[in-house]
Amino acid sequence: MNNCKQDGALVLFSGGQDSTTCLAWALSRYRRVETIGYDYGQRHAIELTVRPTLLEKISAFSPEWQGRLGEDHMLDLSLISQLSHTAMTEDIAIEMQDNGLPNTFVPGRNLMFMLVAATLAYRRGLNVLVGGMCETDYSGYPDCRDDSMKALQVALNLGMATRLKLETPLMWINKAQTWQMAEHLGGSALVDLIRTDTHTCYLGERGLLHDWGHGCGTCPACALRARGYEQYLAGEF
Repeated sequence: MNNCKQDGALVLFSGGQDSTTCLAWALSRYRRVETIGYDYGQRHAIELTVRPTLLEKISAFSPEWQGRLGEDHMLDLSLISQLSHTAMTEDIAIEMQDNGLPNTFVPGRNLMFMLVAATLAYRRGLNVLVGGMCETDYSGYPDCRDDSMKALQVALNLGMATRLKLETPLMWINKAQTWQMAEHLGGSALVDLIRTDTHTCYLGERGLLHDWGHGCGTCPACALRARGYEQYLAGEF
């Protein structure tokens, strides 16, 4: 396509709503797209099991996307769970901490994700990293902020003598707009794929298929996704 960039992109792909939308975004923009996922001992490791099917289905959306989607890389980052004590890596109740952050915050996780992705991108000859970090509709995680990503981009390029670009297409939009973006990129078929095949629930529960997708329906991730889907259907962007 004439509006497709020559750059190669590496997408941080967890198997969740946001990263699947980001993957579709990258496939619509770049001629070569690879994906990277991490097993870090997450409580919701079921997200890793949905990734292969998602990749297969999303590549079938169009001949262009199929031609652009390249290798998937799964890496072991269990070191994160050894270092942290959070509700994302241990079977403990989700609650707020004294520092004002929820205990679902995994310190250093997104920073390490990007650092490892940058190292892989260096070897693979890819010059764009794509992540689903969002400052508008999030849980207050400091490593999801735009300033954090911009500072990290500078540090990575200084430390690796590269010209990597960190793209965060969801940074300034809410969950309803994320659903809307998916519709713009892949129509109702992509919205349905995200609704039925992705996994976002912090507790790792597939459970029943709700209108907005699978999940426990009560954790912060499910609540955010459900509210966003309701607003998307109502046209409240």
